[in-house]
Amino acid sequence: MKAVTCHSTEGIDSLALLDVPSPLVNESQVRVLTEAASVNFADILLTQGKYQEKPQYPFSPGLEVAGVVTEVAANVDESLVGKRIMAPLRYGGFAEEVIVPVIDLVAIPDDMPAAVACTIPIAYGTSYLALADRARLASGETVLVLGASGGVGLTAVEIAHASGARVIAAASSQEKLDIARSYGANHLINYSTHSIRAEVEHSVGGVDVVFDPVGGDAFEESMHCVNPGARILIIGFASGEIPEIKANHLLVKDVAAMGFSVGKIREQSPERMQEGLQQIIEWWREDKIHPYISDQFPLEDYREALELIRDRKATGKIVLNISNKDSR
Repeated sequence: MKAVTCHSTEGIDSLALLDVPSPLVNESQVRVLTEAASVNFADILLTQGKYQEKPQYPFSPGLEVAGVVTEVAANVDESLVGKRIMAPLRYGGFAEEVIVPVIDLVAIPDDMPAAVACTIPIAYGTSYLALADRARLASGETVLVLGASGGVGLTAVEIAHASGARVIAAASSQEKLDIARSYGANHLINYSTHSIRAEVEHSVGGVDVVFDPVGGDAFEESMHCVNPGARILIIGFASGEIPEIKANHLLVKDVAAMGFSVGKIREQSPERMQEGLQQIIEWWREDKIHPYISDQFPLEDYREALELIRDRKATGKIVLNISNKDSR
């Protein structure tokens, strides 16, 4: 089979598309013919050796896929063969076949395109579980989403809106903000030209939840526009800058800062991960969410896809169509 393989910590330059042996199916696992895989910022970190997951070389990036089950282990229900599924992965998705623990499989509707399904497990799973479980977001509260047009940020805008919250979207250009508005944002902040703190104070006074996959200066500003009892969700550091939080700020403002890793949820509470993804599928059926895919590439153009993420030119999600079934 063909797979994008990483051989060192040199990032995208360490990758090559190679013919490699098909992986073996072990106990409680299934083989999946990959139809599509989503590209995430975490894939860049994986190739640089900076992600929390550190696979042995060589390995394939790719944290979420959609495809068809083609083989099951001896202890797995054979009726799964032929089923269309999506799944989160530790890594390995940029390949024609992947091995998935059966506990991580999520059945997808027949009318859901693979390109859509592969964008759900990590991005939507992160946003839904972070907002619903960690932040305990309630209808009527106000959410500030940083990096609001990115692969994860835009899903947070959608999910907060679907949950009945008022959404403030912050991004670095008007073009990106226009996308966020179309996905449910009530207020927009261009933080390349305006102060997040000043704009929040002017529009709503303060926010109850901050959803931050960016870090850096945007995080620092958001710390100054939170209401008492606010929850700050630390999702990632796409800016490349990891901020430091002064404990006295949390104390004086009576707020909580909390990290969220969907990978830890997948490992420690797979049943809750399943529940969260089923809720996203239900919202898709109800036309409440519409995954925004800005670019699609064949597997051999993986480098161009990753460069869009690395250079922060991506809006929404980027997908690799692997088995050429993206029209389903």
